[in-house]
Amino acid sequence: MDDNAFLQALSPDSMVTQPDHKIKLKDFDPGFTGKFTKSEAKEWLPFGVQELARYQDMLYAQNTYALLLIFQAMDAAGKDSTIKHVMSGVNPQGCQVYSFKQPSAEELDHDYLWRSFKALPERGRIGIFNRSYYEEVLVVRVHPEILAQQQLPVSTQGKQIWQQRFEDINNFEKYLVNNGILVMKFFLNVSKKEQKKRFLERIDRPEKTGNSPYLMPKSGAIGPITWRPMRMFLTTPTQNGLLGILSPQIISGLPG
Repeated sequence: MDDNAFLQALSPDSMVTQPDHKIKLKDFDPGFTGKFTKSEAKEWLPFGVQELARYQDMLYAQNTYALLLIFQAMDAAGKDSTIKHVMSGVNPQGCQVYSFKQPSAEELDHDYLWRSFKALPERGRIGIFNRSYYEEVLVVRVHPEILAQQQLPVSTQGKQIWQQRFEDINNFEKYLVNNGILVMKFFLNVSKKEQKKRFLERIDRPEKTGNSPYLMPKSGAIGPITWRPMRMFLTTPTQNGLLGILSPQIISGLPG
């Protein structure tokens, strides 16, 4: 196995978007797994993990760049499992995972990017955001009660706030790239049918019912709560970070 064979089988061009390219989710197959079957993915995973560990050693030794991986998805798409499997061979001393839950009282007393700044990886390290500041234009836009908790001046709470936050996020990512923090964004693309199936399976798994950091979808409301706002993540310009749209289907076939 080598890098070229691995990339050929993975077909990354079918999953990576171009800067300033308008993204239509319907153009991406939620079941796309490149040329891999689930059994082949199990065989290739150790090679991919080994390569990732090799590049991590180079990143650490150089101590010039940092890598920020951002995972966003609808609920039940498998972000936790993806991070667990892909990063299983990485040296934990050079990697940090940060899951953004409901903001604390201290975080609400600061600007919405403050806690993201605090969680950024140091040079030579890999940082993983399990959800991110994109929640501020996703969940917060759908649930105005969350925005109300942020205690913003009334003059900043008009309709223009979302466009301003899009600009803030792009400027933030540009700042990161300009300072040697490479940004890679991954969207796990699960179909509505598969998402519904996974939600129903969670009913009998209490440890899974509290995964959403803000709200779990209410009965009959899966569509508006999880799909409509996620389009905002996909239509936010990707000028300063690579965006990959991945199928979580093959991840579900991996052991563990």
